[in-house]
Amino acid sequence: MSETAPPHDPAHNGRLMKLATMLAMGVALTLIGVKLAAWMATGSVALLSTLIDSTLDAFASLINILAVRHALAPADAEHRFGHGKAEPLAGLAQSAFITGSGLFLIGEAGQRLMDPPPVTNGGVGIAVMVFSIVLTLALVTFQRKVINQTESVAIQADALHYASDLMMNVGVAVSLGLSSWLGWRFVDPIFAIGIGLYILWGAVGVAWTSYNLLMDREFPQEDRDRIKDICCAHDDVRSVHDLRTRSSGQDQFIQLHLELDGDMPLRRAHDISDAVEAQIRAAFPKADVIIHQDPAGLPEPRPVFD
Repeated sequence: MSETAPPHDPAHNGRLMKLATMLAMGVALTLIGVKLAAWMATGSVALLSTLIDSTLDAFASLINILAVRHALAPADAEHRFGHGKAEPLAGLAQSAFITGSGLFLIGEAGQRLMDPPPVTNGGVGIAVMVFSIVLTLALVTFQRKVINQTESVAIQADALHYASDLMMNVGVAVSLGLSSWLGWRFVDPIFAIGIGLYILWGAVGVAWTSYNLLMDREFPQEDRDRIKDICCAHDDVRSVHDLRTRSSGQDQFIQLHLELDGDMPLRRAHDISDAVEAQIRAAFPKADVIIHQDPAGLPEPRPVFD
């Protein structure tokens, strides 16, 4: 989390996230069409790998469309903490798609490595790769802007797919050139195997991030220390303990106990808590902050982790 958090406008961020998911779906469908035609013309297994990946991207983007719409739904009587967990759930589903496509691709390329077929119409394949690179680069650039604004996990997972596509498309273009112009048939399946391994590595990253969010992993230690520093910066705060943090989609939750003078009037303790809460909200605009006041020096069980 950056030192200066991006402005938090839930309505505007929601529109950006929905637009990003729709653009991703449009790009994926466009690339499926052109890559399918190019693969049928060239027979390149490396080109087939990018076709499979674009098909995967279309499924993942569809999941993202549904997940983002659900995650942005406001809290209700049955989901008082909101619906933000829909985003990491979508991330787990995407990682499953990624793993399946990666394994299929490695198996297909392994068979062709034993007897690599010739690549025909390499120029057509390269032209399609150049078109894919330009279109994907434009999408990833927009997705990065949305991520910087919203910090959406679902859009981050989608952007990972398309960022890997850029590298894949460059690799496939090189592979097509070496295979068709120099006759190096073995390069095509080798590139495909490398791409498949990279896809599997990306799946691990998406799954791990989603798992941490679903398991309510704490904020990074530097953010936790920052929260404590904000609390202790108030002259009337003796200490802070039992700090608990978690994220859920676009929302963050911060809970803590402030230690104050035990003889302080309740109204004064309330005002101090409000002042500390305002400072925390200024540093973490997305956070829902809950503060409990404790008399300083009162013996009570302390959490094992703090």
